[in-house]
Amino acid sequence: MRLAGKRALVTGGGRGIGQGIVLAFAREGADIAIDYVGNAAAAEQTRAEVEKLGRRVVVVQADVSVPSETQKLIGASLEAFGSLDILVNNAGIERRAPFLEITEKDYRAVIDVDLTGPFFLTQAFVRHLRQTSRPGKIINISSVHEELPFPHFTPYCMAKGGLKMMMRNLAIELGDCGITVNNIAPGAIETPINRNLLNDPRKLSALKANIPMRRLGQTADVAGVAVFLASPAADYVTGATVVVDGGLLWNYSEQ
Repeated sequence: MRLAGKRALVTGGGRGIGQGIVLAFAREGADIAIDYVGNAAAAEQTRAEVEKLGRRVVVVQADVSVPSETQKLIGASLEAFGSLDILVNNAGIERRAPFLEITEKDYRAVIDVDLTGPFFLTQAFVRHLRQTSRPGKIINISSVHEELPFPHFTPYCMAKGGLKMMMRNLAIELGDCGITVNNIAPGAIETPINRNLLNDPRKLSALKANIPMRRLGQTADVAGVAVFLASPAADYVTGATVVVDGGLLWNYSEQ
């Protein structure tokens, strides 16, 4: 097992891509800390599935958009496991609105969850690694929209673009500590956040026409890359974005 003996914290691990990563990590031997904000049932279901795989798991209620809550999340994870080796910044939200109609509330919600949260959670994680003189792995679940414009989702694109530059800066700043920092940029993945798209045959067909592989991705497509980046096989990989999109990024056009 590629992650045997490792301990990972995965934000937003109760469903979607986060849940896929949690279960893939557990199958590879890692113990997992999961956070949730409002959907306790999904987090508990994921806990049960991890336990069936014979791994330890802790579930913590924490809002990553609040810096003090990120400290609480790291503290609870350390209390459960004693140490952490891997951080996956997966939690994210989006809000659709034309630029002139974006409210301050929605703007701040997206930026705080998608960028501010990963920043301060990563800071707390790195402090733990430095205090214990240990290497570590940081994986951010970004998006093809760290590169690709997405009209009506400007704050989301801003956050993902910022996450890319945060990753690149930290890869340089933390490299001599043995800490790797990488992004995974999914394209269209079949998850609950895309429920409206999945239920709209016209929009779904148009999207698939933009994807050379002619299908949406599955959470397992992302989770497999996350396992690689968290494993010793990726010890010399840092400062990189791995795109998981079936070819969408370089074939996309607005319909």
